[in-house]
Amino acid sequence: MSDRTHAAFFYGTLMAAEVFFTVCYRFSNENVSLLKSLHDFKPAMLHGFCRRRVKGVDYPGITPDEDHEVRGMYVTGLTDANMYHLDAFEGAEYERQTVKVRLLSQVGDDKGRGNVEGEEVECEVYVFKYPEELEDREWDFEEFRKHKMKKWTREDYGFEDTDHFSPQHVESDEKQAAV
Repeated sequence: MSDRTHAAFFYGTLMAAEVFFTVCYRFSNENVSLLKSLHDFKPAMLHGFCRRRVKGVDYPGITPDEDHEVRGMYVTGLTDANMYHLDAFEGAEYERQTVKVRLLSQVGDDKGRGNVEGEEVECEVYVFKYPEELEDREWDFEEFRKHKMKKWTREDYGFEDTDHFSPQHVESDEKQAAV
């Protein structure tokens, strides 16, 4: 293990801080505020890739496509241990690659109208390895947040700035899907 930290671009379920913290700290007893202070989340744009739904599941994949761009989250402060958990979470369907993204100084609408791009930064991203397994439609983050996210998170990783967390009953087999 090294003291070096990593940065990554997340474009799917991990854009939700609740999912990120569940994946990276699922067994942690640390205070959520302390964990939040370790990472910085910034909106960003990845050019030259297309995001699509993976057939039959709740998450997306990206593949190279010069005619598209993907909005997501640039996250810093990732440790080697975080990367280990992220690699395990993404599994064999994805390959971690180094890319450059543009941080967004202003976030526009879902179509990208109004985005203002700023600094270009290098980071890692998980690229889907099986394009034939992708649907021919964009993955919808808001649909995921409203209808699927509770299955992907620890109940105690709620954040004030989201509308997702109010106490809900989650079946134990649904919780297992998140870990």
